[in-house]
Amino acid sequence: MADATLAPVFEPTPLPVRDIMPWAIFAAVIGVIAFYFTGLEQGATAVFDGSAIHEYVHDARHLLGFPCH
Repeated sequence: MADATLAPVFEPTPLPVRDIMPWAIFAAVIGVIAFYFTGLEQGATAVFDGSAIHEYVHDARHLLGFPCH
């Protein structure tokens, strides 16, 4: 008969909020920037001249339901 071996038991270690918070803030800032460029740039609050950014994210605007024309 073969010897039975037990697999080691791994216990998850909790992550403190102070370790996660900087990454969460960074992700939120990147998300807000992406939201701005996709939904609002080349509209009433345009920061950059021209329509290059609008054309680059044009299909994403329609996919997300933003009206643009």
